Amino acid sequence: MAVVGAGAAGALVAVQLCEAAARRRIALDLVLVDPAPEAGRGVAYATEVPEHRLNVPVGGMSCYPDDPGHFRRWLCRHGESTVTAADFASRYRYGSYLADTLGRAVIAAHGTVSVRRLRTRATGCADAAGGRLALRLADGGTVTADSVVLATGPAAGGAAWAPAELVTSDRFVARPWSPGALDAVGEADDVLLVGTGLTAVDLALVLDRPGRTVHAVSRSGLLPQPHAVAPLPAVPPPPGLAGLPFHRLRRELTRHFAATRRLHGDWRPALDGLRPEIVRLWQGLTDDERAEFLGRDATPWNVHRHRMAPSTAETVARARAARRLRIHAGRIAAAAPGRDGGLVVSLADGRELRVGWVVDCTGPGLRADAGGDPLWSGLLADGLAVPGPLGIGVSTERGRLLDAEGRPERPLFTLGAPRRGELWETTAIPEIRAQAKEVAEAVLAPLTGAPRPVRRRPTDQFGLPLSTHAAAAASFRSGLGRVITVRAKAAEAFARATELDPGFALGHAALALLGHECGADVDVARELADAQRSVRERGDERERSFVDVVARRVTEHDARGAGAGRGAGDGDTALFEHLDRYPGDAFALGIAVPTIAFSGVADLDGSLALGLVERAAPAYEGHWFHTSLLSFVRQEQGRIGEAGELARAALAEEPASGHAVHALAHVHYESGEHGTGRDWLDGWIGNQGRGAVHRAHFSWHVALHELALDDSAAVRRRWFAQLAPGQVNGVRALVDSGSLLWRARMSRNWTGRVPVDGVLDAVARELVERPATAFTALHSAVALTAAGDLPALRRLSTHAAGADAVQREVIVPLCGALEAVLEEEWATAVRGLRGLLPSLRRVGGSAAQREVIEETLLYALVEAGHSDTARDLLEQRLDRRASPLDRRRLAGLSA
Repeated sequence: MAVVGAGAAGALVAVQLCEAAARRRIALDLVLVDPAPEAGRGVAYATEVPEHRLNVPVGGMSCYPDDPGHFRRWLCRHGESTVTAADFASRYRYGSYLADTLGRAVIAAHGTVSVRRLRTRATGCADAAGGRLALRLADGGTVTADSVVLATGPAAGGAAWAPAELVTSDRFVARPWSPGALDAVGEADDVLLVGTGLTAVDLALVLDRPGRTVHAVSRSGLLPQPHAVAPLPAVPPPPGLAGLPFHRLRRELTRHFAATRRLHGDWRPALDGLRPEIVRLWQGLTDDERAEFLGRDATPWNVHRHRMAPSTAETVARARAARRLRIHAGRIAAAAPGRDGGLVVSLADGRELRVGWVVDCTGPGLRADAGGDPLWSGLLADGLAVPGPLGIGVSTERGRLLDAEGRPERPLFTLGAPRRGELWETTAIPEIRAQAKEVAEAVLAPLTGAPRPVRRRPTDQFGLPLSTHAAAAASFRSGLGRVITVRAKAAEAFARATELDPGFALGHAALALLGHECGADVDVARELADAQRSVRERGDERERSFVDVVARRVTEHDARGAGAGRGAGDGDTALFEHLDRYPGDAFALGIAVPTIAFSGVADLDGSLALGLVERAAPAYEGHWFHTSLLSFVRQEQGRIGEAGELARAALAEEPASGHAVHALAHVHYESGEHGTGRDWLDGWIGNQGRGAVHRAHFSWHVALHELALDDSAAVRRRWFAQLAPGQVNGVRALVDSGSLLWRARMSRNWTGRVPVDGVLDAVARELVERPATAFTALHSAVALTAAGDLPALRRLSTHAAGADAVQREVIVPLCGALEAVLEEEWATAVRGLRGLLPSLRRVGGSAAQREVIEETLLYALVEAGHSDTARDLLEQRLDRRASPLDRRRLAGLSA
């Protein structure tokens, strides 16, 4: 496989070829032919001028059409953590992104795809034996390939507009982007740019300085319009435009633009909404209509369609205001040497401009061979390529070149600018990346063939087949084993599986899920996109269903926190349906049941989770994993004795089962067996629990026993040893560490100020003040109250008022009650907290977690002097379970 050109288009094709070949296990020898020192930059992205910005926002510049956030995430990982999808990155930075993405694709495909770079130019292409193609190289060499992709970018302009005396002048710069092209321009030399498009804008930024005037001339004298500083959503065009005669199409679009401007105050949303329809509309025009568009509308189209970044527009406006940049409408008629060694350029209307240099900024030529490229000239002359509509670019069938007979006979492909005649808009990354994927698919299609029959696929530990080879399956089983026991390093095992088999969909899906719900250090969107690509190419019905479940959970807008309560969505529905068909899918069952590893389904009363677990029982035949989940569900139902028996049975078979341990921790707490529970769980943490993912939560359970035992010193030791920041970070610090401090203070087991500030510092401020779930919001409110941060508590309340129904109806009044606690308005606090107790279950999590609010109510009752009510509440608690702490508090009230 040969790719001619390693700029943006060539890099994008190479990325798609490497990744698709690796997924499909197609051995490929890929040759990149380009003289540039670094792949991915080309002319467009080689400029190191920081003011040279992309003219498409970051959100539109991903290498992958199915992963639009990839470039933004790359920028975040490389030092630009605050960048948004609406920002405009530097062009050089984008070149670095292309080069890095290609490099990673090459490394990931190593062993399946070999890649060579030839630092030379291709000067010709001819037929070779066996239907292959032979590329002639400028260094005298030849590359014979089964397929060739011409990713040569736009053809150079021919400066046909320039008078002969200007073309022959040594003061004329015909190729301004060539290395050193502008080095001879003196500091005080005025410069004339011919053209007022994006190329001229970039050159004006390079040349702008005090003491110099930069002139720019074009027939229209129009500069590109700027992008909006705060872009609006795209507005799609009205239906029924395709097939209209050009005069009617033009009229309908004019009306659409006017209506959009009246409604939104801006024409840009109309043009942005038209973009997906441009190719279809262009291909629906006759050649005469296309010619009419080129003669009448192409200039205003380009001015509005290909826009400047806002910061670029601002810089240009400042230069024009200072008269350092002057724009002229006109046509160059003649040029002559000036007395000072410069040039006198005459415009057709008689005006003269005296400048030191003239720079061609008219942009690329429309013909494929416009710049005299011997490769394209030879292809056209030999009939291996034919001009496109109106002579623009070349004709193709889905990127495959048509020959003189109009047939796509040869494995010869192109993309980007050479397809402009048939597509019109084809030079921007959003279009090129889609074409790159299409070309890669076409190139690899003959090599894919029918799947080879296998006698037996490897399986997971529950007997479900896996669409991969034995080595990757072994790594997947290791990861699944760690998931179902709630142990660490599951992501590392799944990553190893995808390294061994890049086309293993379940491995990618597992990584996406762990990153999304468990905070694993993976690129969630990228892994999800890989899972979806892979399962389409190689996956059975169960695997496709599982990937769909993961995709829906990841992409649902109601992001989840640990143990979050939320409304059922498409992800839950898909998960229910998947488990109905495949009840033995342990990974899916573990996702569904909200024990400790995943957030589970939208389940407020336990019935949904119980139904899922009970229906799955026949598929597991008493396996410890299923028994562990059932034990947790039983304790949620209040069937404490049965839950304890099930948990102990599961642990007898698998002592590391985190689900069973978690269930038994709740059993001990709700049974009032605090000494037994403390000792047993503390011992487990120090032994089988060493590799547990959620050790902090298990430590929190031990600390609850110590609180119930009224052991202040033990609580402090536990917190500093196992729950302090550094030991615990992120949402776990908020939920476990922060809530424990507040409970210790409310029970008077922690005197003085609690060290909650460190907890808040260990959690992203966005998570604290703008949590996605009511469960997280409850713990944010508690931590902010513990810190005495009344303004932040009010900001949280404001956020909750505009969030989901549970936050509006539970968290907002909770914040109000906690404000009263901070302001020591105890009667108000008591009324608010008592009114909330019946609705707390809606926030999700366990009763033990939600009990922090009841502890706060007890404290407020005592402070408000409501001893009788506090006594009643304590007696009710003691009826449920024994607690030395509650007995001590009750005795204190009686005294």
